[in-house]
Amino acid sequence: MKTTLVRFNALCLCLAFSLLLAACGNKEAEQRAAFIGFLQTRVLDKPGLRVPAPNADEKASFGDYAQHYAVIADFNEGMNKSVSQPMGQVMAKGALRSVADLASRRDDLKAAKDGLGGLRTALDQELAKADAARAKLKQPDDLKQVYDKAYEKTVTAPAATFKEVFPALDAVFDGALAVGNYIEQNKSKIQVSGSTVAVTDPAVQAELNKMLQDLNGHSKAINAAQTKMQAMVRGG
Repeated sequence: MKTTLVRFNALCLCLAFSLLLAACGNKEAEQRAAFIGFLQTRVLDKPGLRVPAPNADEKASFGDYAQHYAVIADFNEGMNKSVSQPMGQVMAKGALRSVADLASRRDDLKAAKDGLGGLRTALDQELAKADAARAKLKQPDDLKQVYDKAYEKTVTAPAATFKEVFPALDAVFDGALAVGNYIEQNKSKIQVSGSTVAVTDPAVQAELNKMLQDLNGHSKAINAAQTKMQAMVRGG
């Protein structure tokens, strides 16, 4: 009789353990479904770049998968703080309103170019951090397929598009500094007043015109990169 009771208790224990595992499995499946639904409807189905902040109930419904979304959210927050916002300051520093600025604001242009290098490094660091965190995630196949698409849209693509702006800006700053230095070196032959430039030496005028044309060409490359970035952010 005692042996039968022990066997019955062991059977009950195994049954309870099985039920506990089943309950945990169902909870994970529900959390995964909630997270997949959020990624699909709130990120992938929306036009442009969207990284919405889940509310408390949504975050709770994701369970441990909330940390998976944090990889995406943290990257975008970090990029905004260390790249996008400082980029505005760099552009303001390097903004040119006239040919006279090319000669008189060379220090600002040098500072803007140096600042650009810092932004490039910051973006590389934010992307490397996000990629490393993503590599550690363990995801079932159904979630991984959706998450990979969301990661591409909100992390990989924005970083790649942003990087396209850097070479064009580098070229503009280099070209602007070259023109400014040329004007300074030939200031006895070049008179600049606002947008008006008077040159007394035909050879100097020909070289200056070529340098300004090259500079305008670099500016077009920036406009093209900015247009691509705006299309990515807005959708289209």
